[in-house]
Amino acid sequence: MTDPIAQLLGAWASELGFASILLRIALSLVLSAILGCERSSKRHAAGLRTFMLVSLACCAAMMLDGFLADAAAMNLHLISAASVIAVATISVNSVLFSSRSQIKGLTTSVALWACGILGLTIGAGFYTVTLVLFAALVCSLSFFPSFERYLKNRSNHFEVHLELKNIAYLQNFVTTIRELGLKIDDIESNSAYLHSGLSVYSVSVSISSPELKKYKTHSEIIEALRSLEYVYYIEEMT
Repeated sequence: MTDPIAQLLGAWASELGFASILLRIALSLVLSAILGCERSSKRHAAGLRTFMLVSLACCAAMMLDGFLADAAAMNLHLISAASVIAVATISVNSVLFSSRSQIKGLTTSVALWACGILGLTIGAGFYTVTLVLFAALVCSLSFFPSFERYLKNRSNHFEVHLELKNIAYLQNFVTTIRELGLKIDDIESNSAYLHSGLSVYSVSVSISSPELKKYKTHSEIIEALRSLEYVYYIEEMT
């Protein structure tokens, strides 16, 4: 099967020659730079250079596998497979757990891995697959987050990071939650704040009141809880 874009460009685009190598490297750098800029704009650690290097390395690995397949009759894509494993390892190590029991960097981690796959498709000369995959990645990172936030804000279940001024106020908080038409599914004490003087918890909440389900979003509920005098700090965990 010949790639449609490669057909339009000509036979040179499918072969591993000087011009096609330059094209693949340039395409790898440009597309990964766009993805990296999107992550950098949201102040994520893995930004522009990281995405470019990952895509470039995977692109080079795939081209090297292609060269070895032609020159030494090796059909095993060992170098590109090793590259995917390496990127997956880096991605896993970039996921962090904050002191508020929140997972940080998960989207960036997966995006980094996907960018590695993008580099492989470019290196293999699959230009059509590359552009479709790139468009899907950009949509996933740039356009879907607002829709995801909307869905989460309308869900009947959410989790909050709660800081009370004193442990004695926990019962008051539980009582208030029930009066508002909410149900506490789980409360977990956060040991990271053990010597801070505050009583800190991760609280899983379900909306049980039909009225709340109809008219209130998580933001409005949390804003109401924030007004309680014994609540030092509260936010929804993402």
